[in-house]
Amino acid sequence: MKRGIITVILIIVVLGGIAWVLNSNKKKNDAQTALVSEGSGAVSVRVAEVKKEPVDLDFSSNGTFAPKQELDFLSENAGRVTQIFVKEGDKVSRGQVLARIDAEIINTDKETAQAALDNAIRDEARYTSSFATGGVTQQQLDQAKLATRNARLRLQGAARRVSDANIKSPINGIVNKKYIEVGAFVTAMGTQLFELVDVSRLKLKVNVNESQVASLKTGGSVKIKSNVFPADDFTGKITFIAPKADATLNFPVEIEVENNHANTLKAGMYGTAVFQFPAQAPAIVIPRGSFVGSVSSNEIFVMENGKTARIRKVVAGRILGDRVEIIDGLKEGETAIISGQINLVDGSPVTAIK
Repeated sequence: MKRGIITVILIIVVLGGIAWVLNSNKKKNDAQTALVSEGSGAVSVRVAEVKKEPVDLDFSSNGTFAPKQELDFLSENAGRVTQIFVKEGDKVSRGQVLARIDAEIINTDKETAQAALDNAIRDEARYTSSFATGGVTQQQLDQAKLATRNARLRLQGAARRVSDANIKSPINGIVNKKYIEVGAFVTAMGTQLFELVDVSRLKLKVNVNESQVASLKTGGSVKIKSNVFPADDFTGKITFIAPKADATLNFPVEIEVENNHANTLKAGMYGTAVFQFPAQAPAIVIPRGSFVGSVSSNEIFVMENGKTARIRKVVAGRILGDRVEIIDGLKEGETAIISGQINLVDGSPVTAIK
């Protein structure tokens, strides 16, 4: 019985202590609140004086070089490879014979097609003569003429296959890979023969952001630098600007680069595109974070009389990295609030953080 009474007394003591601590903390908080209320109640913000600054549109972007032309050359005829005239690394010209396929069966098809055409021509001549004397009908003569035309087309196809037995390069370039050997059997439109690349001109593929892409146009000249050849200067021309951003919200851009006569640059190397623009007139610019919400809101806060926040409508211009050009709505000498505006409404008292 006594033990139970002691337990109850201990619980009462503990609860009383907790209540005392809570009450003490409340008094401290009330005191701090009262102290704040006795002050100005101003919101602390960061500010910047509005002034014109030089505008530099130059920027650079890294990318990799790719061949202007790259072709995986496939066989067009079935047969056995009898000769190969090039090796990996050889330069080739358009129309140059790279290899030859056994054309025995193909030549037989051509001879058969030629014989069929000769026979069709003779039949057409006989039908034409007979038609003149009334021996055959117009329909029979037309069928003979059609047979001649079909036979001529078959011969043309056979002749093309004979020509294709000589595997010719469709581009000027370099043999990057050779996939066949003498004696190998290739199938029609299926076996990979060679990989050809043209590196006389290269494509430098880079990505630019939304603020940078607005300053670019197709055909514009670009300076190209390579870390591997820092002493060499290369010049490129913009050939493609993506009309749509990719998944990273960047815009792919392709620059065609003139390689030097020694083909110094190689596909797969890294390169830097240096985009340079004419000097720009100084303009009023503010930090991008100064806008209420986002740049598209066209609203910022300015500090009036050193103590009051006023919302201001402005007209935003170019986005220059982490800064935004202001075309209208701000004047030099005014004070813009550049951070802390999330806690503001029009007319809020503010104090500038030194």
